Amino acid sequence: MQYRRLSSNCGVRVSPLCLGTMNFGGATPEPESFAIMDRALAEGINFFDTANVYGRTHWNEKHEGHAGLSEEIIGRWFAQGGGRRERVVLATKVYGNMPTAAGFDPDREGGLSARRIVLDCEASLGRLKTDYIDLYQMHHIDRACPVQEIFDAYDTLKRQGKVLYMGSSNFAGWDIARYNETARRLGQPGLVSEQSVYSLKNRAIESEVVPACRHYGVGIIPWSPLSSGVLAGRSLKSDSTGDGARRASPRVSTQLDDTTQSRVNAYEGLCKELGQSPATVALAWLLHNPVVTAPIIGPRTLEQFTSSLPAIELKLDATTLTKLDEIWPGPGGEAPKNYAW
Repeated sequence: MQYRRLSSNCGVRVSPLCLGTMNFGGATPEPESFAIMDRALAEGINFFDTANVYGRTHWNEKHEGHAGLSEEIIGRWFAQGGGRRERVVLATKVYGNMPTAAGFDPDREGGLSARRIVLDCEASLGRLKTDYIDLYQMHHIDRACPVQEIFDAYDTLKRQGKVLYMGSSNFAGWDIARYNETARRLGQPGLVSEQSVYSLKNRAIESEVVPACRHYGVGIIPWSPLSSGVLAGRSLKSDSTGDGARRASPRVSTQLDDTTQSRVNAYEGLCKELGQSPATVALAWLLHNPVVTAPIIGPRTLEQFTSSLPAIELKLDATTLTKLDEIWPGPGGEAPKNYAW
């Protein structure tokens, strides 16, 4: 396993694949979740990602589980001991709506107020059965909240030893610049990572987000690296891959249009020539980008987890990378050149 720094402005080293736990609880029973995490550590995967809202399936009629269940499952796994917590670089998130035992609280309805960040961090620590979170990520941007208020909340948590690093998710390029410039002005550490949707099929972030992350030394953690299963080799089956639960959502499991299907066919043909599975190639392509830290794999089963591991060792040559660009063209480079001239 070749570990890599979380970002160029952060010293902690993580595995080149990140274990996403969104399925734990709602789609993956606790015993199998435990087995996946045990196997991850055995294989050298030390980077785990979750969120306070994970644990309930929102894409089917059963709605199993509840918000917070994924963190609870990880906490019970940590509680078994054996150095589990010490060996994991743990990432979770704040922003999403969380129910409270005391009833309705308008400040818990989504957002990044200082009160919200501190209260939800305490709740996540309790569910995770740990004293600290390695990477505490803002799940979405909250432009209505002053940036300095957010930094003050993070600074409080860092001084208390409850949070080590600050990360973002689903931020625009100018948000990443704004947060890091604010950190510079305040004399505080800025963002070390950005978790964003990124795949061969969806390369929109190459226009603004990738250049911003490269400039500020922010590592990119791609979510949905298989584009909801489209890049997994069985694109029209909603339950075929471990690319997170989004693949079964009505908003992503629609029939592919003719252009996309043609690209899928060409892509799968190229992967067959390479003797590699489409999922392996898709993950390896992301790892080829030096700004990418670790794609998130979101397995429902142990088999799906193990099927992702070959991507770590696969190196794509220049000819293959060119062919992939031809099949899955990006936004045409970085802004403003990709639209101005």
